[in-house]
Amino acid sequence: MKLWQQRDRAREILAREVGFVQKPHGGRLRVALAFPNTYFVGMSNLGLQTVYALFNAIPDVVCERVFLPPKQELQAQVADRSPLVTLESQTLVADFDVLAFSVSFEWDYTNVLTLMRLAGLPLRAADRTPRHPLVVIGGAVTFVNPEPLAPFADVIAAGEGEALVPALVSAIAGAAGRDDLYARLAAERGFYVPSLYDVRYADDGTIAEYVPRAGAPLPVRKAAVKGTERLEPPATSIFTPDTEFGSRLLVEVVRGCANLCRFCWAGYNYLPVRPFETSRILALAERARTHASRVGLVSIALCDHPDIVEILTRLVDMGYSISPASLRLDDLTEPIVRLLKASGERSLTIAPETGSDRLRRVINKTVTNDEILDRARLIFESGIENLKLYYMIGFPTETDDDLVAIRDLTLAMREIMVEHARGRGRLGRIAASVNPLVPKPGTAYQWLPMERGADIDRKIRRLRALVAGVDNMHFSIKSERQSFYQALLSLGDRRVAPAIEAAERNGGHWRAAVDEAGVDADFYLFRDRANDPVLPWDVIDGGLKASFFRAEYAKGLREEWTLPPKRLQENARLLPILP
Repeated sequence: MKLWQQRDRAREILAREVGFVQKPHGGRLRVALAFPNTYFVGMSNLGLQTVYALFNAIPDVVCERVFLPPKQELQAQVADRSPLVTLESQTLVADFDVLAFSVSFEWDYTNVLTLMRLAGLPLRAADRTPRHPLVVIGGAVTFVNPEPLAPFADVIAAGEGEALVPALVSAIAGAAGRDDLYARLAAERGFYVPSLYDVRYADDGTIAEYVPRAGAPLPVRKAAVKGTERLEPPATSIFTPDTEFGSRLLVEVVRGCANLCRFCWAGYNYLPVRPFETSRILALAERARTHASRVGLVSIALCDHPDIVEILTRLVDMGYSISPASLRLDDLTEPIVRLLKASGERSLTIAPETGSDRLRRVINKTVTNDEILDRARLIFESGIENLKLYYMIGFPTETDDDLVAIRDLTLAMREIMVEHARGRGRLGRIAASVNPLVPKPGTAYQWLPMERGADIDRKIRRLRALVAGVDNMHFSIKSERQSFYQALLSLGDRRVAPAIEAAERNGGHWRAAVDEAGVDADFYLFRDRANDPVLPWDVIDGGLKASFFRAEYAKGLREEWTLPPKRLQENARLLPILP
């Protein structure tokens, strides 16, 4: 796609948007904010919208967006060697002071490199000079394990944007050159400058130590806001019909989750639980009503907000249709389900994770089958027609009985659905999504090897056979191959970077990329890391100690829950099993 075509397309996109920001560039810090996927996907990402608003709230900053072109346009643009421009002013990305990436998914790592290539920047930080934009990589995945992207980043922003954005702008404003900037950022919480750290490897290939230079801290403490009382809740600031969720208001209601499922990196990394102020949430919804008829409530644990019933009631009164994120089962109450139904919602999403009570105690999913079926009954009684379920396979101690239990639990929910559909004369649908476990950094499973591909394939075939042929019940099971490469990017270190480069060049053919780069994927995926002196992600301090994670893993093997305070009160009968 030629430069003039890019500019015409950008103006067409802006003509359909409401809420974008345009500022004169003169005298301002210029930030190109990149989402490493298409506009259609990126504009439904609340993190991108939040960071855009945070940068543009600073008077001396102008922040403009850039996205990966759609597939056909991308091919044309590569062929034409046409440089990348931003949406708002159609300015060359290479002319900006900062190129800031908001990265939410490992699969977008190759797109980070593609966008840099389109902008005309050297991919490796070591090959760039102060004449190039400062490349900052942030987003959810980077403060869990930034190392696979470390060779490509001048700076990695680890933590929450509300704390990081002002500190970054302040450091740039006061710096006398790049070296001084790196030193200033290293002194700030949440900024990891990879070039200030050497990595020493042991003879067996494990990391022996990180060696910081120039007084850089080790580890780098993740940046986080202590409380949300004074913060504007992250919410959609730009509305457009040309996106995955249409002109829907997305708003973060509460940050963090107290349940601490042992596999869940988000539950651990967004502690403590911090609800946003009710009046601010509702004021945002009031202002957005002229642009949106649906509201998406974003949270790991929606019902941890103490005023959730009031919030839902007011949103219904405003005329919103409400789409919550996956609802935590232990907080699904009659008023909440009733209000969601009243808003027009016909489907809800819950995450049993597995089918057996025993395995839920292993993973610290603190609900039972009886409670799940009770909530399913509540959902279908209310008139909700469809139910989406999230399951995982490959958990520690999992047996064939646990796979059968997934089938049996889903069938029991289907029976409840059929029972309540008879009176309506219309049968809904249960859709179950099944993913192999990827042991994640910053969780109780961070030392575990991933289950071997042959074993995962065998479980997938078994589960498909168990659920075959049941009407109105659909299982979507993610392949072992997809999980394999996601795990490599989750658990790898800097030595995985050549495979990312090769996959970016070859169009995402990861098996060939790993072979070309000479990366030993098995070393990262199928090896017990319990005795490793240093893990790749230890360079970032997420706030919880390794001793806590080890204790949680041991409790899981003993099939013991760690109950949050509310559940401890509700389940006093379970106290004898706790240590």
